[in-house]
Amino acid sequence: MRASELSKKISNRLLHDIVAGTLEGGQHISAQQVADRYGVSRTPVREALISLEEKDVLIRLENRGYFVADKLPPAIKENLDTVDPSELDEYQLLANDWLTNEIPEEVTEQFLKQKYGWTKAKVGELLIRASREGWAERKEGYGWRFLPVAKTPEAFDEIYRFRMAIEPAAMLEPSFELDHKVLDEQRRIQQGMLDMVMDAVNGEALLESGALFHEELIKLSGNPFFLMALQRVNRMRRLMEYRAEVNHQRLIEQCTEHLEILTLLESGNTVDASYRMRQHLSGALKRKSPLAWSWATDTSTPRKATP
Repeated sequence: MRASELSKKISNRLLHDIVAGTLEGGQHISAQQVADRYGVSRTPVREALISLEEKDVLIRLENRGYFVADKLPPAIKENLDTVDPSELDEYQLLANDWLTNEIPEEVTEQFLKQKYGWTKAKVGELLIRASREGWAERKEGYGWRFLPVAKTPEAFDEIYRFRMAIEPAAMLEPSFELDHKVLDEQRRIQQGMLDMVMDAVNGEALLESGALFHEELIKLSGNPFFLMALQRVNRMRRLMEYRAEVNHQRLIEQCTEHLEILTLLESGNTVDASYRMRQHLSGALKRKSPLAWSWATDTSTPRKATP
């Protein structure tokens, strides 16, 4: 992949994060931070930052670096590019093959190149993304290892029932303590998702904002084991969640219910917030469980890689 093509993808991902509110106005952005976040080198990142500066999305201050503009240009949301469908297909193909045991737990980049007909750069890009999203890791010696995920609809259901047990309970912990800065930040992000142009919302952004919301709230329990457990199951369910198409109703339901929970917490109604959290997770399970079972049926059909 040429640097210019990669920098365009980085620019688009940064723009999604800014419009979604994950990166807020006035926030400092360094080339190294972005490179670490997306698993790329700093050269295409610098190109992406320059491109966003030219679009008035970023502001460059001498000797200080780049900062997110406090006010975005009006046309930015309408002109936001969607994710390249071919990139999603390749990533989802690799994910599906892992979910359906079509590839072994430990692989080499050469094995994936031969199996799918991808270039070395493409294999590296997809593995880095899988590593960033928690289902692959580089082995100490040579090669890569794929990590446990929810591969069956039964496991998907069990994860949600587990979350229904721990997340409401975490709010009732004696050590649970409200942090209004955290609540304000989550309200900004959730409202930002609702305000986004529908075509600009992709499944990854919706999933990331949702996972962050739940992890930030469970962190307020003061019990690190709640957070560790939730982070682990969130990683395990990520691949199956990606199969859900983003639609307007799903976006409204998720963000609106998150905002309702925040309102209850802000008013000091922790018990009611705990009960609303259980309702929220129960509703999500009822909506998503039938999809998980249909996804399991779909992935049982063999797929061909496109060279």
